[in-house]
Amino acid sequence: MSTSDLMNYFDEMDDLDPLENGKWGTMIRNVSRDHKKKKTQSAVPAKGAQREAGQDFSFSYHASHHEREWIVDSLGNFYQMHWFDDVLQLIKGGKEASVYLCLGNETTQVSHLAAKVYRPRRFRNLRKDHLYREGREQLDENGNAITDDGMQHAMKKRTQYGKQLLHTSWIEHEVKTMQVLKQAGADVPAIFASGNNAILMSYIGEAEMPAPALNEVDLDPGEARQLFERVLANVEIMLAHDRVHGDLSAYNILYWDGEITLIDFPQAISPVENRNAWFIFQRDVTRVCEYFARQGVASDPPAIAESLWRKYRHNPMPDMDPHFLDAESEDDIALWKRMKVT
Repeated sequence: MSTSDLMNYFDEMDDLDPLENGKWGTMIRNVSRDHKKKKTQSAVPAKGAQREAGQDFSFSYHASHHEREWIVDSLGNFYQMHWFDDVLQLIKGGKEASVYLCLGNETTQVSHLAAKVYRPRRFRNLRKDHLYREGREQLDENGNAITDDGMQHAMKKRTQYGKQLLHTSWIEHEVKTMQVLKQAGADVPAIFASGNNAILMSYIGEAEMPAPALNEVDLDPGEARQLFERVLANVEIMLAHDRVHGDLSAYNILYWDGEITLIDFPQAISPVENRNAWFIFQRDVTRVCEYFARQGVASDPPAIAESLWRKYRHNPMPDMDPHFLDAESEDDIALWKRMKVT
């Protein structure tokens, strides 16, 4: 997203109602304390460490008026709870969320952390997200499965309240997925806390330079082979824990100091419960292989995908729902043609 696009987006936020402007919940969850740096005590802020109620949340990043309101609404409670001391800059503006660099403090015991702030529901631009929701639990703001009949009815009918619940569930699904994968040893960011339309997680890179996405990096042959194998190891970890990334490519893998970090998991799906899982999984593997082929690593994407899929005893490859395809995507069209041949 360009700077002009981001500015236009925030100009549109005048039309938001309170439910869509990040004001529907103030719950902050402390979901992970497994940080690389040694801690002298729990990472949960002591009560006395919380800032005074009403203390102004000012920050260094020069945001437009509406972007500033969005940041305050989404990150203000984290600031009041002393999870970070400042918002320094925009790292990335995306179709679904923006990521900001924040100044750490004694709470997290890291110098910097990343804050992923989701775009309000009406401005999200993920095509056909209902196909990714198939087979997954709907989660509340505490990360628990929603069992209340009234809430489930609201989501089914897509009332204003139901859409709010679905938006929260979309975010909490990413949190839960990252927790599971981090615990399993995957190369994903550690989460410090979540809630109120945002996730605080470990930052990859230096203060002056965030880690680039892998698609921005040219690798030498030896390193390319090593990283390719590491990416496939992560793909296998995901399958072993009943997860398919759903949008894996060199755009969603960070590179720093010879290491990779996989990011962006809200669209992760179950390989068992989602009828399009095989197609989505093969697309993930193909995109990864195509990037590494440009780096000199030859591979057979269909064979790799099928071998991994059958290794974890998933159901035979189902027919793909053609409505999943994006008719405007050259990648989807080309992959569809290859799959029809095979």
